[in-house]
Amino acid sequence: METQRPLRRRRSRRRARKKQVAWLLVGGVVIAGIVWTYILMERRRQETLFVEQTAAREAEKATKAVLPLTATKNLVVFIGNGYGTSTTTATRLYAAGEDGTLAIDRFPETALVRTYSRNAQSADTAAAMSAYMTGLKVDNEVLSQTADTRPYDEGNRPNAAHSETSCPAVGNGKPAPTLLELAKASGRAVGIVTTARVTQAVTAASYAHLCQRDGENAIAAQLVPGGHEANAKLGEGVDVLFGGGWENFLPKDDPRGSVRNDTRDLFAEMRAKGYSIIGRHAELVATTVPLGKVLGLFARSRMKYDMERAGSTEPSIADMTTRAIELLQRNTNGYLLIVEGGRIGEAIGASQLHQALADAAAFDVAIDRTLAKVRELDPDLRNTTILVTADHDQTLMLNGDAAVTGRATEGRAGVLGAFRSYADPSTVAFDASGRPFTTLVTALGRRIRGSRAQAPAVSDLIVNDKDYRYEATIDAAANANLDSYGGSDVMLSAIGANAGQFHGTIDNTQVFALLRTAMGL
Repeated sequence: METQRPLRRRRSRRRARKKQVAWLLVGGVVIAGIVWTYILMERRRQETLFVEQTAAREAEKATKAVLPLTATKNLVVFIGNGYGTSTTTATRLYAAGEDGTLAIDRFPETALVRTYSRNAQSADTAAAMSAYMTGLKVDNEVLSQTADTRPYDEGNRPNAAHSETSCPAVGNGKPAPTLLELAKASGRAVGIVTTARVTQAVTAASYAHLCQRDGENAIAAQLVPGGHEANAKLGEGVDVLFGGGWENFLPKDDPRGSVRNDTRDLFAEMRAKGYSIIGRHAELVATTVPLGKVLGLFARSRMKYDMERAGSTEPSIADMTTRAIELLQRNTNGYLLIVEGGRIGEAIGASQLHQALADAAAFDVAIDRTLAKVRELDPDLRNTTILVTADHDQTLMLNGDAAVTGRATEGRAGVLGAFRSYADPSTVAFDASGRPFTTLVTALGRRIRGSRAQAPAVSDLIVNDKDYRYEATIDAAANANLDSYGGSDVMLSAIGANAGQFHGTIDNTQVFALLRTAMGL
């Protein structure tokens, strides 16, 4: 018996230790479960908080977008013709270098804008600007009409009789109200600045209605207050118009140049309606400010590229824009000014990329000077919104892996030059056929016929010439139905009152709604 007691005690102690271990294991599992449950609950709480905070921010943005606290008194809309994201990047490299900035880089609000039209992946200028001005998707070539309008003249012909195209009186859509017409009706002053003709599609879509954009004589007639074919919605007329294109205003056979087929002298008609007519840079900057409306046409057709303007009588886009603001801001109700860098996309289409980037850089200078001019009277931009975007993209591209070049100067081609790889920037790179190529190219344009082995020489000196024509991937030079429009989204940048409305990815038709809401129209 004595020998069995220690044995029973040892067995008892072993059972006790096993129970302790079991309880420890159970306790550990329970504690681990509690900890893990807490972790999951905390993670779920954080996720819920994140979702709620995100939703609150989005709701706040949406509320601001729909109900701005104060309607914008003044609005300046900059449209870079063909000023897509690749062109903006190339302009920054050209004008400021890789580490430099453009004026729009300092704008706090940005959005991406989808640009397709009712019948095309790539909107042309007419359809794109009509979306901005009316909030409607229309066919390419239609100017600020309802969506049932087709771009056919009264003879049911597309692209017929340029400058003299007219539309059926009935049965082909009807005019759609534009942002400029609404601003005019609100008592604001309205103005237009462009380096193209004032009757071309970007600016025309703000004040004219036509089934086919090429009817520029009919478009010009819509500007004459009370005249034949006038746009009555403009009231006493657009207050300030600066740009090119007097050929659409002068009577047939006028020695200064005309494309009209009638004897109407729209200069005389507009002068009779209270307009001062000017046509030289010196007249634009004269110290005597006209008291009434001003029509300034500085070229027979489009104005000169910025690189060719020196020595001419034409003002810069920056000079026209700041002068327009000085004239418009006399209206105490505010103003709407539409400014177009009108030849950027045209130069890209012609494969003249040096001209394109120089015009784009001048466009950016106009934006910068506008900010300074507006802040003279509105330092904090409490009453002014400035918006910069493009009508559509162009097919300009930058080849990757290029070495850093810095900004372009008279003696340095920069991004304009022959391609040099970052791996060996000391020498020009060659393609598979042993020929040099450039950093900048276009998708559609002028292409070398045959093998690139027979391509002409490419060097920084050659391509830095303002008239050099860059290569394209697809030869579209002989096809009138192919243009260099791009279908990619374009950037929109905004600063000032109600600028916070512009964010995310939006459709070009939404830009109209946001601007209309911002101005309280």
